[in-house]
Amino acid sequence: MKRKSRHSKQRNKLKKLSLIVLVLVFIIGIIYIGCYLYNRNKDKKENTNILNNIEIDNTKITPQKTEMMLKLEELQKENNEIIGWLEIDGTNIKYPVLQATDNDFYLTHNYKKEKSASGSLFLDKDFDLENGSSNYLIYGHRNKQGLMFEDLLKYAKEDFYKEHKTIKFTTNKEDAIYEILAVFYSRVYYKSEKDVFRYYYFVNANNEAEYNEFINEAKKASIYDTGITAEYGDQLLTLSTCEYSQEDGRFAIVAKKIK
Repeated sequence: MKRKSRHSKQRNKLKKLSLIVLVLVFIIGIIYIGCYLYNRNKDKKENTNILNNIEIDNTKITPQKTEMMLKLEELQKENNEIIGWLEIDGTNIKYPVLQATDNDFYLTHNYKKEKSASGSLFLDKDFDLENGSSNYLIYGHRNKQGLMFEDLLKYAKEDFYKEHKTIKFTTNKEDAIYEILAVFYSRVYYKSEKDVFRYYYFVNANNEAEYNEFINEAKKASIYDTGITAEYGDQLLTLSTCEYSQEDGRFAIVAKKIK
């Protein structure tokens, strides 16, 4: 009888221990979900209508200094790594663009330098802001809430492109309009792969041949013909995000500045 009683006590202890473990797992799960929902809603709030609370002196608006340029200057007071503002009609893409000394920081931080799963839109570290480079190469995550570059995938449909052929990009120097010349799927290629289009390496052309090769490859890769091309010297803008139909997939749009 004593053995049975001892075994019974051991079973009861195991049951209690199992119950405690289950309760702890449940509590941790609830905390995790709560933190996830909080951060998701925070990201959405932080990245929606960023310019709404920015006030400017309208008397300073001139043909050389537009309203958007003045708002950008105010936004830069919060973070001097903000280098521009990107906007595409018909999408949720209305965000500041940042540039750090690496291409990692703004993958996980917002424009206030706070930790964020959504990250920010950011310009490739190799772009020379002072002297200029051939191609504004801008990266961004996709987000199920429609944040960052999620809406870039709308351009997979030619009908959407036909209604939204341009991109607005504002810097301290100008308010510029870019017209799209190519839309394509790609991926990050292995080093061993030859004769592939690594568009994500192109920031500055060393010569006209390199520039023309990039344009030709982009046009050849495009999923539909835009009828637009570019000539050596035209300022380019490339937007790049992840695409999940293949391993390390990418989706990219190349545009040129309208003179």
